Amino acid sequence: MKPVLKGKGKHIEDAVIAFRRELHRYPELSGEEYETSKKIQAKLQEIGIPYTAGYAGTGILGVIEGNGPGPTVALRADIDALPIQEETGLPYASQVQGKMHACGHDAHTAMLWGAGSLLQACKDRWPGKVLMVFQPAEEFPPIGGAQPMIHDGVFAEHQPDCIFAQHVWPGLPVGQIGVRPGPMMGASDRFEVVIEGRGGHASMPHQTVDAIVVANAIITNLQTIVSRNVNPLDAAVLTVGRIEGGVSHNVVADKVVLEGTVRTFKPEVKQKVKTQFFSVVEGMAQAMGARALIRYYDGYPATENHPRWAEQVRQTARELLGPESTPDVEPCLGGEDFSGFLLHYPGAYYWLGTGLDDQSKQFPLHDPRFQIDERALVIGTELLAQVAVDAIFHLAEKGGQTVE
Repeated sequence: MKPVLKGKGKHIEDAVIAFRRELHRYPELSGEEYETSKKIQAKLQEIGIPYTAGYAGTGILGVIEGNGPGPTVALRADIDALPIQEETGLPYASQVQGKMHACGHDAHTAMLWGAGSLLQACKDRWPGKVLMVFQPAEEFPPIGGAQPMIHDGVFAEHQPDCIFAQHVWPGLPVGQIGVRPGPMMGASDRFEVVIEGRGGHASMPHQTVDAIVVANAIITNLQTIVSRNVNPLDAAVLTVGRIEGGVSHNVVADKVVLEGTVRTFKPEVKQKVKTQFFSVVEGMAQAMGARALIRYYDGYPATENHPRWAEQVRQTARELLGPESTPDVEPCLGGEDFSGFLLHYPGAYYWLGTGLDDQSKQFPLHDPRFQIDERALVIGTELLAQVAVDAIFHLAEKGGQTVE
């Protein structure tokens, strides 16, 4: 009989919350998650799950062996924090200056540990294996941690048939899950443009090439890429988020730096925007007598859910939380490094509702005041474990093959 894990997380709920709060107090940035990694390893030892460590520096792979041969399902949580000074005032707020778990990775890590605990307790009732992937450097585009973990052989011995991840989501209330087939999160490219003009006295602009005026023209014309080159039915965003230039009120600027991001879903749209970006920047600079140095970073690809596994998450959530628990959701153009795993293995990425009842206190991801409703932690723990079990039984019935 397939294990049903609804309600099984209540006896470890306090432990999951305590682990999340411990991680929240002591956040570590991408590539620096050494103490976080040690804490995770200690928690795995506590519940008897064997593991190997050191993937992409601080990544960990826990392996739970079921009752005999069968499919292999991977579950992933990211473990890094952000360079943000926390302003929540919570009793377990970050104790590290300028660092905060403002994207919920502390919750992801704690829930994956909790799911592992539930699966370990019933491992004699399901076949195959569950892989627990604790990934560093999710907040470190364009490199990230997914591809480095794969390069370091995280799946060299145990190849997953499918892989799943969840993300806390303040836009959904506790008890609701956001999942859809196809694009879930966007491709996230980044750019830096250095515009080199010719400085001089503000009273004699004819002797200069004003880098600020050139930058203004470039920014204005960049906005025509999405509005006039991209099909209105396709999604694309081009944002200039930082401008720096000039030294004084009476000096024509000789240099301006622009930084920004490009977000898309479709690879062909991404390429079109990138091509037009270079054309606009270089063309405008040349036409105005300046020079533009472009650094364009191809970031994480779009996070594309496999239709079968997105539907599996939906079915599992409805069985666990009720038929109203999976509202229709639109994809988000935020970037997500889990896409690096989905390039190699089919799976699904879903949002876990963590919205506060008092919306006046709810702030978005990456905000220094960001909080989650911790009642969602036991839901996420049970759901993640049940998704793994349901996927294993589905694959076992289909002979290990993913079907549409």
